[in-house]
Amino acid sequence: MKSIRLGKVNLKDSYASIDGGEVFINGMHISPYEQGNIFNKDPDRKRKLLLHRDEINKLIGYTQQKGLALVPLQVYFKRGLVKIELAVARGKKLYDKRHDIAKRDAQREIDKRMKESLR
Repeated sequence: MKSIRLGKVNLKDSYASIDGGEVFINGMHISPYEQGNIFNKDPDRKRKLLLHRDEINKLIGYTQQKGLALVPLQVYFKRGLVKIELAVARGKKLYDKRHDIAKRDAQREIDKRMKESLR
């Protein structure tokens, strides 16, 4: 809790999974509390999310569809409790990734040429 309040949370490369009717978040890094003692927990451990049964059933229905995954978007506080906003997302196809990389490279080249022409 104290590390989260200090903003020491990293959601990059984290995802949520459903195991045995329970929702867990994997890959979320919460740095150990600096004022803590030797009994600090592992910062990358699997953490259980508390959800209502109907919410879990709805998420199970979404994740059973092809290519859908649970992705955490943000961590926030509400009435003293830590909340995590989850999204149901579809992963990118390989050709989409290649298209985005080519587009980014082209834009970088254009910016480079524009910068050279202004000199």
